[in-house]
Amino acid sequence: MTNGIRIAIDGPAAAGKSTIAKLVAEKLGYTYIDTGAMYRALTYKAIGAGIDLDKAADVEALLPGTEIVLKAGDKGQTVWLDGRDVTDEIRTDAVTNGVSAVSAHPGVRAYMVDAQRRMAEEGAVVMDGRDIGTAVLPDAELKIFMTASVEERASRRHAENLSRGFDSSLEQLAQEIALRDKKDSEREFSPLTQAKDAVLLDTTSMTIREAAEAIMELVREKVD
Repeated sequence: MTNGIRIAIDGPAAAGKSTIAKLVAEKLGYTYIDTGAMYRALTYKAIGAGIDLDKAADVEALLPGTEIVLKAGDKGQTVWLDGRDVTDEIRTDAVTNGVSAVSAHPGVRAYMVDAQRRMAEEGAVVMDGRDIGTAVLPDAELKIFMTASVEERASRRHAENLSRGFDSSLEQLAQEIALRDKKDSEREFSPLTQAKDAVLLDTTSMTIREAAEAIMELVREKVD
């Protein structure tokens, strides 16, 4: 398919957005843009600098001197922060628990949204995050709101952590995911919400490939 549409995938933490979006982009030959990784990279930098993540001015002060680049690698997308590969480092619990605070700051969101829009200008992209269909690409040709039960999402994140060699508690993850849902949905700037014209996709009982195929069918409907 070479129609070059823009596909916006939103949804709560650990709903499978990134994994499924990558697979869809690969099938279509599109560029995949993981916006969450961009916020995670900034969060990782702020933690390393000893900055209070709740202080907007201090976090936003990092932006002018920060370079975040998403690159395609042999094992999928890699995330580079100021010239260093931080793909694994940005998936730690500390970053996961701090990214909601960082992404809620209006200056951070404005900076990231501008960068993300530039990435999508030429179309043929699959972009996932929390506010892609509502704020970043409100005119995307296909919008999907992907969700799953808290229990299923915690189980997926638990398995991911173990595969990366991180300590992990299933019960604690469920609590953290529920809290993050609350924070993301209630934040003042660009809260997590389903766009009116987005298709709801509940992946609780779906495999990765089943969810990807469901999206591929929606793409076919758009481009045929």
